[in-house]
Amino acid sequence: MSNKTEFDYIIVGAGSAGCVLADRLTASGEHQVLILEAGGTDKSIFIQMPTALSYPMNTEKYAWQFESQAEAGLDGRKLHCPRGKVLGGSSSINGMVYVRGHACDFDEWEANGASGWNYQSCLPYFKRAETWVGGEDEYRGGEGPVGTCNGNDMALNPLYRAFIDSGEQAGYPVTEDYNGYQQEGFGPMHMTVDGGVRASTSNAYLRRALKRPNLTLIKGVTVNKLLIENKAATGVSYTKGGVSYEVKARKEVISSAGSIGSPQLLQLSGIGPKGVLQAAGVEVKHDLPGVGENLQDHLEVYFQYFCKAPITLNGKLGLISKGLIGTRWILFKDGLGATNHFESCAFIRSRAGVKWPNIQYHFLPAAIRYDGKSAVEGHGFQVHVGPNKPESRGHVRITSADPDDKPEIVFNYISTEQDKQDWRDCIRLTREILAQSAMEPYRDGEIQPGDAVQSDETIDEWVKANVESAYHPSCTCKMGADADPMAVLDSELRVRGIENLRVVDSSIFPTITNGNLNGPTIMVAERAADIILGNAMLPSADVAVWLDPNWETQQRLNAYVPEDLQDAVNE
Repeated sequence: MSNKTEFDYIIVGAGSAGCVLADRLTASGEHQVLILEAGGTDKSIFIQMPTALSYPMNTEKYAWQFESQAEAGLDGRKLHCPRGKVLGGSSSINGMVYVRGHACDFDEWEANGASGWNYQSCLPYFKRAETWVGGEDEYRGGEGPVGTCNGNDMALNPLYRAFIDSGEQAGYPVTEDYNGYQQEGFGPMHMTVDGGVRASTSNAYLRRALKRPNLTLIKGVTVNKLLIENKAATGVSYTKGGVSYEVKARKEVISSAGSIGSPQLLQLSGIGPKGVLQAAGVEVKHDLPGVGENLQDHLEVYFQYFCKAPITLNGKLGLISKGLIGTRWILFKDGLGATNHFESCAFIRSRAGVKWPNIQYHFLPAAIRYDGKSAVEGHGFQVHVGPNKPESRGHVRITSADPDDKPEIVFNYISTEQDKQDWRDCIRLTREILAQSAMEPYRDGEIQPGDAVQSDETIDEWVKANVESAYHPSCTCKMGADADPMAVLDSELRVRGIENLRVVDSSIFPTITNGNLNGPTIMVAERAADIILGNAMLPSADVAVWLDPNWETQQRLNAYVPEDLQDAVNE
């Protein structure tokens, strides 16, 4: 705790973005910064050891255990939506997969009104954030706080390479670096792991920032609301240990509470859709209809096969094996404990006419649920797969003025005909890829979806019953043009109509990126720091980006398409 009641900047949330801001805003020593965090310490082996990734995500102590309302497109199922509640936020509970997104995603942001957020402008901030194990080049960073690598270089299991070879056999390109020149294709997957330890933003940014006397961190707080006077943010009201406090901001308040927390906080503070605020009993300070709308997420299924060879992680789930893996990690920070096990991947387009990839694969040499439960008997492998550019849009809305009440979360999953068709294509294309000869020495029968799932109708029903969130909620406080009535923020991340208030986290995305969200969230915070401080922006890049030269007329490089996929591919 601190006796100070006034700071230059107040940051709400010590998560993927907040930790970056805390570091960059305090670096010069001239600004007094306060960062408020609901959670506590991240000093747990279950957070720091990469292989233990399922534990913090499913633990009340480390994550807000949100869930959606009953989803009509999923036959009324409610989906789990955990968000980080610990130093590092969701970067401390996620799967550590490092994906920047496709270059066209950021050009799409700019086309949607986020002026200056095109790919060439964002790339220097991706580079500033990372130290890539392969060294700096025109796409990758070599001196940034976040260590990125490709695990054990796929050396620990031949299934990783077999998956890449199967994609090539099916007619898709191979890419050596999907975060560089060419995202589309099959290749090794990258992770935010540094020296065998999770490279969260707490480890990468906050730890060094806390050594500075001008940063104050207060953990274990409930932020009640932002203090708004005369259409300006003046500070924050929060509660800790049953006692309420108010702190003032001389310059700005910045919400980095995440894609669920930021719209919730704005609405609790009287900023949001008038009808939502009135229904919740909150005084309307500023009617801003886009707050909490435009919610987007990625869905995925586990496509599972039995494995002929006893080489999968299903053979490492016993207590003795886990003990040996953990001991080796504690002593040496290497081996199976130092990876998230997603060491190969792919990004493909589902049909001709799609300009950049819209389906993503994470390959896992095990057949087991993400929460670590329900492993198959014997040996198996799986791909996590799903369409990455959904049309469906949902919302986050408070239902009361109590900050402890969870908001209403509705994703409207698979609510458009194109989203349904994308899933049909996804299942059929995946089955074809895994049927290639490269997988023949290992493939031993499809576990799920199963041979009975073939028609549009059976695919639709299976997906509804089995799909899960990939944990990428975003876009609920989107940037946009002045003419867009649903744009919450301008291109400098300022809340429209309220002075001295910004939002910096994954809620600011106009559209969801093609991949996991931690990488672009860190980039957003790096760029936001320069905007907030009034620094000159890093010079835009001028690099080439690969697109299939025939994307308008073909679905993949190899023109061959199986007969049962002709219609889907050529539509």
